[in-house]
Amino acid sequence: MALVVQKFGGTSVADCEKILAAARKAIRARQEGNSVVVVVSAMGHNTDHLIELAHQISEEPQAREMDMLLATGEQVSVALMAMAIHSLGHSAVSLTGGQVGIRTDSSHTRARIKSISTERIRQLLAAGNIVIAAGFQGIDEDYNITTLGRGGSDTTAVALAAVLEADCCEIYTDVDGVYTTDPRILPEARLTRQVSYDEMLELASLGAGVMHSRSIEFGKKFGVPIHVRNSQADVSGSLIVAEPEAPGLAVSGAALTRDEARISILDVPDVPGVCHQIFSPLDQHKITVDMIVQSPSASQVADISFTVPRHEMAATLRTIGPVVERLGGRMGECSDSVAKISVVGLGMAEQTGVASRMFAALARAEINLQMITTSEIKISVLVDKAQSLRALRAVHDEFGLHQVPAGAVTDPFRTLGLNPHKVPAIDVIQRLRGVELEGLTIDDISLDSTQASITLSGFPNEVGVAAGVFGDLAARDVFVDMIVLTWTGSPVSDLTFTVPGSQLPRAREVGAGLCQRFPGTRMRELPAIAKLTVGGIGLRSHTGMATGIFTALRDAAINLESISTSEVRINVVVDPVMGSLALERLKSQFARVLR
Repeated sequence: MALVVQKFGGTSVADCEKILAAARKAIRARQEGNSVVVVVSAMGHNTDHLIELAHQISEEPQAREMDMLLATGEQVSVALMAMAIHSLGHSAVSLTGGQVGIRTDSSHTRARIKSISTERIRQLLAAGNIVIAAGFQGIDEDYNITTLGRGGSDTTAVALAAVLEADCCEIYTDVDGVYTTDPRILPEARLTRQVSYDEMLELASLGAGVMHSRSIEFGKKFGVPIHVRNSQADVSGSLIVAEPEAPGLAVSGAALTRDEARISILDVPDVPGVCHQIFSPLDQHKITVDMIVQSPSASQVADISFTVPRHEMAATLRTIGPVVERLGGRMGECSDSVAKISVVGLGMAEQTGVASRMFAALARAEINLQMITTSEIKISVLVDKAQSLRALRAVHDEFGLHQVPAGAVTDPFRTLGLNPHKVPAIDVIQRLRGVELEGLTIDDISLDSTQASITLSGFPNEVGVAAGVFGDLAARDVFVDMIVLTWTGSPVSDLTFTVPGSQLPRAREVGAGLCQRFPGTRMRELPAIAKLTVGGIGLRSHTGMATGIFTALRDAAINLESISTSEVRINVVVDPVMGSLALERLKSQFARVLR
């Protein structure tokens, strides 16, 4: 008998009528011959109401008591769902997170799952029951109730699907599935039939509201197929698995993150340990750092720019101000009127010209770029917030995301040997052995010594300049890997990019052309660099990953040339002489979670 986990979000159980509709879906799955576990969120805006009540009592309620309060929302939902199934003539048992056996750490309001006992659920399923599990919650080692934070019910559902070796995890929500971008912003956004874990991780971290990144991390780690469906409409939805919708597709989705703030730091010493001194205090204050940009410096000082959520800008400035002053640097222009535009796709890791197409589309829309950072499967740019919608539409149109790509999977369930309630059994026993369920997992720490880099400094910060550079590189068939553009509010920008060492002469021609066009531009090339990559699951959701890298390199007296970050990889460039030592130190730093 197949086993299906179904999750219903708050909008899907917002009232009694919707709870009964969700109950019928669970019963239908049971009648099709499946064992069924249902995970539910709190009804509608119940959690928001509870938070409001708490703040009427206390301006700063204790985290432990907040968990005690917020967990009651799901307890109401599971009881009503079980009652609904009983009223329709079938057997169901409701369980809190603690009764399920979900053990977490003690980080109240943002706990992580350490283990899940499956014995009780299996016994209840064997007795013919539909098991209704409360999402978003668990208990710690002292039996305190804990909650998992934003997206916690998604995380509960996919985690249960992993430990129960479920055939599929169905996420019922208020949208039809995963779109190429937010359809509420761009009506032309297209529903995708299939998306890869890595692409979905990047999109989730960029604010795509369909699913939370921690649940996707579980799916990727334990091979759980995730089926996103609309609870109110009978549509096929989207499948999240290891493979993308179309093999080789350069860009599969685009995202807009509006609430960003840019922080610029100028003239800090270009010596080992500076990044650690700047970002470690931010980590201690639990401030989320997103884009980090540092270009190689020919002088003894460096400029560093990064982004944080807009609401954390004031706290960021308070935290790093004394650090920058102690380092002898100064604060550059900071802005909370910026937005991030990103494109994501597995295929861009092997194709030239993706960046040039994106930058050219933005130039045609007369949009200037304030920052650029890239990973193997993502390109992100920072633009003025007032231009963000125009920028998103420009890149969405450029890559034809409104159209079904050539070679796209037309029936992902049939292609994988699936139907909506039948997925090939996943062998997770070995993967679960000795693993803390939601622990950080590093599966790749590697050194690439085959690349070179070019830095162009002091060129005018004008629309279309970056597009021209990367258009010329694409025309010469130069494959560009890392791209870092920094702008600190001055009239000029700095741009660094890496290319295969064998293609450096062609890249140099492009740089020389820019210098000729703008006489104040300076070009610096490094014929050899050491690019170190740390890849895995949980890099963004586990705070302190970047700080851990900076710590390891600082302790080895290794200076950073440049940095780029993403949801699944962090890349740093160091002097090639130090490459092997840096690799050794990073492996030692993360030995406990390296697999």
